Amino acid sequence: MCAAVSPEWPSSGLDVAGLVAGGWRPVPFSEVVLKIHGRCNLACDYCYVYESTDQSWRTRPRAMAPDVIAKTAARLGEHVRAHALSEVTVVLHGGEPLLAGRAALAAAADRFRSALPASCDLEVTMQTNGVLLSDAMLSMLDDNDVGVAVSIDGAEEGHDRHRRRADGRGSHADVIRGLNRLAGAHRRLYRGLLCTVDLDNDPIRTYEALLETRPPRIDFLLPHGTWSAPPPRRPVDGDATPYADWLIAIFDRWYHAPRKETGVRLFEEILNLLLGAQSRSENIGLSPVAMIVVDTDGTMQQVDTLKTSYAGAPETGLTVFGNGFDDALLHPGVVARQIGVAALSQTCRTCGVRDICGGGAYAHRYREGDGYLNPSVYCPDLMALISHIGRTVQHDLALATTAPDR
Repeated sequence: MCAAVSPEWPSSGLDVAGLVAGGWRPVPFSEVVLKIHGRCNLACDYCYVYESTDQSWRTRPRAMAPDVIAKTAARLGEHVRAHALSEVTVVLHGGEPLLAGRAALAAAADRFRSALPASCDLEVTMQTNGVLLSDAMLSMLDDNDVGVAVSIDGAEEGHDRHRRRADGRGSHADVIRGLNRLAGAHRRLYRGLLCTVDLDNDPIRTYEALLETRPPRIDFLLPHGTWSAPPPRRPVDGDATPYADWLIAIFDRWYHAPRKETGVRLFEEILNLLLGAQSRSENIGLSPVAMIVVDTDGTMQQVDTLKTSYAGAPETGLTVFGNGFDDALLHPGVVARQIGVAALSQTCRTCGVRDICGGGAYAHRYREGDGYLNPSVYCPDLMALISHIGRTVQHDLALATTAPDR
């Protein structure tokens, strides 16, 4: 498949050759998202794969063939050796990766481990909707040391509003059954939960429902949207902050709890940045994004959430059969996510929380006609959330430095 031709930034306007001539060098990929199965057993109404403007899934294979997996593993091995990488991550993804079946998943994990030199540690993880987490499936994942993160949107009512089967039946009960198995006998594999923010759900009830299986971490994701197709109830004009208000309620509950109940990735990354560390998330901060996606047909893609922008937005025009991962490092879309402040709009460059926010998630900056050189469509929310967390930390630091010695 050819790469989408776009007159918008960064495809047009980002001088990659000039950056390289000036001494800039890309950060090698340390994470490969493997779209091992291209279909799903749920029909979530907000899904960026199946419900967005990009419908390329319809023409791609349902499942990744063994030769595509083998070639991708070989490409990663080449990349690791070329850059002397000491650790990389492979994320089994979809669609719903568990639809690939136990044998294919086990073979994929083995193929990647055998392709890498002994000097490089490989972490294999999976993002799943959890419906197919049977005892037999979890035993296979345990045998192959595959970490598991599960998507769930809190309590039953809120979850089943969006995360339903094609016939309209909710999935919450099945997800909870799988989660209980994961959090029980196979807890060592439990990596955490992914929850999409829904303003119609009570934030505290959502958070406390997510705590029920004692997840090691929760990742709250803002619904995908752009300036051209805004997220639900996110006004493109005005200073209302509905998403910040929702998240702040959870932050205060989480931060002021008498003991740590779980990690919350978004909050922890903002705290890291406020205290001078770097971000480890692609959705916040200015750290280079070092991730490549490989679809079921072997095409190399940028982050697949770009499907919400326009048809073909994630495409690079490269495949694992014809190209090494190094070829993708100089694609304008990949470069734009590695050059920090230079990839921000003028509004973002002069913003007081620039280095914390980092412009927000890249996909949320898109505006038809000029591309990704814009603030996030969530700009007011990000400003309000970061400011609230900053004030909270400053207050506590002030108290700690002025407290009398005991």
